[in-house]
Amino acid sequence: MSQDGRKQKAATDLRTLLRVPRGEPIDLTAYDTRAVPAGPGGKSAGRAATARLGKRLAGLQERLWAAGLTGDRRRVLLVLQGMDTSGKGGTIKHVVGLLNPAGCRVMGFRAPTPEEREHHFLWRIERELPRPGELGAFDRSHYEDVLVPRVRALVPRDEIERRYDEINRFEQRLVDDRVTVVKCFLHISYEEQRRRLLRRLDRPDKRWKFSPGDIDDRALWPAYQEAYEIALHRCSTPYAPWYVIPADRKWYRDWAIARLLLEHLHALDPRYPKPDYDLEECRERLLKGGLMTATGVPVHK
Repeated sequence: MSQDGRKQKAATDLRTLLRVPRGEPIDLTAYDTRAVPAGPGGKSAGRAATARLGKRLAGLQERLWAAGLTGDRRRVLLVLQGMDTSGKGGTIKHVVGLLNPAGCRVMGFRAPTPEEREHHFLWRIERELPRPGELGAFDRSHYEDVLVPRVRALVPRDEIERRYDEINRFEQRLVDDRVTVVKCFLHISYEEQRRRLLRRLDRPDKRWKFSPGDIDDRALWPAYQEAYEIALHRCSTPYAPWYVIPADRKWYRDWAIARLLLEHLHALDPRYPKPDYDLEECRERLLKGGLMTATGVPVHK
């Protein structure tokens, strides 16, 4: 592809390009897990582009955080879902890791604890939502409660059906409360997952991530794909759409999610708060203060 062609592709709004179509059943087999829609021209270019996006993201995130400290209620919630090894943790490391951690809130959700099972399934989610000005990132989320129970028949089917509507209402409340919800499904292939699981077994520094249960879940791959298709179809709304991220290429996954976050933050256009003090007066006071000796005695000129 020519340079002009790449520039034209890069100009495409990923919020439109990767968004799940509304009102249509989802067939994940129709989505290429190695595709690079609107992406840079290869791995090296992609890594460099992500680093450049990171600088712009960090600037916007700092403005959002600063505004949140002075009364702006807006914040961003990045929801990451996908099969094991799809790159949820990697995205947090390589994308969210580009930002100031003081303005971020990261949470990973696993199987509910006994305490969590005593409450409504959204209880543990609501406790970890980003505060005003923060960018929150969920490694798994409330969608686990319509995925795993559906595949493993842990909850009656009519209860799962009610949960889709509850999730939609919950996300509408978030949006009404000035939360921008960015939901990304990290789409990898069956064979790519096998390669990544084998890599975890081969590398001593990766074995802690592996569980024999990962192999058991692979046997349920078709059921999980169907569960994801239903969740994407039922819960991709105008106010909180789903985005399908081709995730076999890690560099593209990182670039696409960084770009999506950048597009959403640009749309928010956060601004640094205006000072509530007299700049010139403060400047004059500092200049008149003079210097001090090493013992703290003022030196007057």
